[in-house]
Amino acid sequence: MSAGVYVHCDAAGVARAAAPAETRNPTWVLITTILASGLAFLEGSVFNVGLPAIGETFNASASDLQWTINAYLLPLGALLLLGGAAGDRFGRVRLLVAGTTLFGAASIGCALAATLPWLLIGRTAQGIGAAMLMPNSLAILGSAFSGEARGRAIGIWASMGAVIAAVGPVFGGWLIDVVGWRSIFLINLPPAIGAIVLALMFVRDPRREKNAPPLDLLGGLLATCTLGAITWGLTMGSGREGWTPTAVLLVSGGIILMLGFLLIEKTKGKIAMMPFALFGSSSFIGLTALTFLLYGALGALLVLVPYVLIQAAGYSAAAAGAALLPFALVLALASPAMGKLAGKVGVRLPLSIGPLVAAGGFLLALRIGPNADYWEAIFPALVVIAIGMAGAVAPLTTAVLASVDNQHVGSASDLNSAVARLGGMVAIALLGGVLSASGPALIGAFHHAAIVCALASGAASLSAFLLVAIRA
Repeated sequence: MSAGVYVHCDAAGVARAAAPAETRNPTWVLITTILASGLAFLEGSVFNVGLPAIGETFNASASDLQWTINAYLLPLGALLLLGGAAGDRFGRVRLLVAGTTLFGAASIGCALAATLPWLLIGRTAQGIGAAMLMPNSLAILGSAFSGEARGRAIGIWASMGAVIAAVGPVFGGWLIDVVGWRSIFLINLPPAIGAIVLALMFVRDPRREKNAPPLDLLGGLLATCTLGAITWGLTMGSGREGWTPTAVLLVSGGIILMLGFLLIEKTKGKIAMMPFALFGSSSFIGLTALTFLLYGALGALLVLVPYVLIQAAGYSAAAAGAALLPFALVLALASPAMGKLAGKVGVRLPLSIGPLVAAGGFLLALRIGPNADYWEAIFPALVVIAIGMAGAVAPLTTAVLASVDNQHVGSASDLNSAVARLGGMVAIALLGGVLSASGPALIGAFHHAAIVCALASGAASLSAFLLVAIRA
């Protein structure tokens, strides 16, 4: 999935910041958080372009390719809340350094993977590392600045994330063509080393509470098992074998585990990884549904577009990466204007209209085919989707934070960020029928997926219109 859309979603993570931390130089703190967060953004924007090459190396099936993505998204989505809570309890710098170290080491493992299982293990470790570094990186950023300086710092951080999202696929695609797909993991090492060194030199944690609540380890375990079972079942069911008894059993088991997770979280009250008090707001429920549906639709299409361009239209990896460039650029340019508009008219209208515009873009993707002209078919679809996404994601942070009380803004922002990843993960688990197709069947399956993405975007618009009651 393109990491650019996550920039706006993750920006709410600064809401977890406590009292300002003691820092030797706030500028170096900003650079540290950009380097650390950039690892996850770079990985998310580059990896999809390498899917065809990875599949060829390992003779991978469609389900194998789905797991190379979801092995990363699963622990990231399931453990993001736990990673933020661990930083609050044990120290954000400590978690940032540990997560970045794990991410860097896992990247080396991915680059050296001799078999597909080893690649999946490396991708899983990357996801765990990202779940540790992402929430703590943003909380560190929020605690190092205050007032107008915080707003400027967040703006710089978001701009750099957009640059990474725009340049990553192009640079990564070029590396894949010239060096090979393993090189896209090695480019993570310089920013990882830089983030670790700068964090140890310049970042200091605020004082931690002595009586901090214990970590919700059981909740984290149940969330991981729940999502793992459901993802596995959906991946099997969407593949060539179809809905076998095993696939149905896995999804059913995942649903049972989810009920157990919800019961555990309800009994834990304030110390739960996912506080139930969040869902006392109908607006937060609507925003959660919007996030899941819209980011799921986008995640599916941005995996499929470069895959189809390479497999069916004969694009090189670099060309496929460059084809996505307008999406990131338009999203970055349009988001500030959409954010200002939301400040004037309230968030409900942009959150309702934005997904509808994105749905129109997904329908324009029906014109994409093996002989389609880029400027007539691919470019318009990506631009319209980007405009629609900007209309939704720009005010989404404001809406999420305004939908809950001050006590839960940190949990709400982290949960919304996790839901965005989970939406993409579930969508990718359902792509088996597309990724297993070839020739004309691939284009037909891609078009069916685009229609489903348009319907999901329409449902996201409806959830905002019916449930989100926030005016500003």
